[in-house]
Parts: sequence; structure tokens; C-alpha cells
Amino acid sequence: QVHVVESGGGLVQPGGSLRLSCTLSVDIFSISDVNWYRQTPGKQRELVAHVRSGGSTVYGDSVKGRFTIARDNAKNTVHLQMNYLKPEDTAVYYCNARRPSDYGWLDSWGRGTQVTVSS
Repeated sequence: QVHVVESGGGLVQPGGSLRLSCTLSVDIFSISDVNWYRQTPGKQRELVAHVRSGGSTVYGDSVKGRFTIARDNAKNTVHLQMNYLKPEDTAVYYCNARRPSDYGWLDSWGRGTQVTVSS
């Protein structure tokens, strides 16, 4: 089983920055995809950013040009650098690690970290 731990959330003013971290309990090279999602009450979980084992990335339309996802392979960690934050970025941010198995894709989730953008 893969344990996923998010950190780095907090309160920030509009226009500010935060860096979230997603630390995995296994060798990151055993993970195919690492995804950051976010969720606000009453809404579906939204994909924020995604990085594959080969390094390719995908971003949600609402964060393109402001957020950057990057792997730190030496630390089995994926960072989400969030710049020019807006109030609508307020959400609980979850990290998801996906890996293949003989039974199909296996997903592991962290407990989430709260990001609040407010003046």
C-alpha cells in the first residue's frame, strides 16, 4: 500500500503563492501518475495538475500559467507550486498516486490539505 501525505497548505492573500508537497511512502518510480485534485463543498473533485513518470504534465484550464507541478525523484515527492492565487482557488487539495498492478490501476489518496485564499 502506498501512503500519500500532503503538506504546505494554509492561508494566503490573493496574488500570493504557496507550494504544496505530496510525499510518497514508496519509490516514486513505481508510480505511474501523480495527480493533484481539489474540492470545495458541494462540488465534484477537480483535476488541478498531473505528472507522469516520464515527466509530462497536464493542467486544468483554470490553473494554466499559474501552477506548476514537478517531481523531486530523490525525495519521492511531487510539488505543486501555486502562484497568483485567487479566491476561487480556495479548496482542499488532494494528492493521488496511481500505479499499475496485475489487477488494474491502483489509486492511493492523501487526506488533503486546506488552501484558503482571502484578504
